[in-house]
Amino acid sequence: MKTKVLFPGTFDPVTYGHLDLIHRASKLFDEIIIAVAADTYGKTATLDLTLRQTLVQKALADYPKVRVISFHGLSAQCAIDHGAQAIIRGLRAPSDFEFEQRLGAMNRQLAPNVETVFLATAPKYLHISATLVRQIAQLQGDVSSLVPEPVAQALQKFYTK
Repeated sequence: MKTKVLFPGTFDPVTYGHLDLIHRASKLFDEIIIAVAADTYGKTATLDLTLRQTLVQKALADYPKVRVISFHGLSAQCAIDHGAQAIIRGLRAPSDFEFEQRLGAMNRQLAPNVETVFLATAPKYLHISATLVRQIAQLQGDVSSLVPEPVAQALQKFYTK
């Protein structure tokens, strides 16, 4: 049986931390579906959905096991709709675990046949968050060590309008 996993997120923007998790997951699963969320759960997305999805696709062009989609609604339902056996969640800090554990439990209630797999962020990416990347870019800082080049260019263009 081919194993398929869903990695949902806003990816506003996709960072090297995200890419590290995806790279590592590609060693564990046969197919990875990157699900770019249209619904940003009370947050306001800086980049529109189409641009976020395009930037993720560009960043993952060399990954044949990866498919990038966008979705509305619940991650658990998206996993069911796409036949995923698991949902990946990344953990940067111990404080992430409590929230992610509750989210995983709720996803299990909504989709009992879908497991949640937690991947710890590699130490060299612990400090990277999409929020910090956006803040640095907004203040005209260099984000090229935090995100792939197409993302850095898109952020620079976005914030120099």
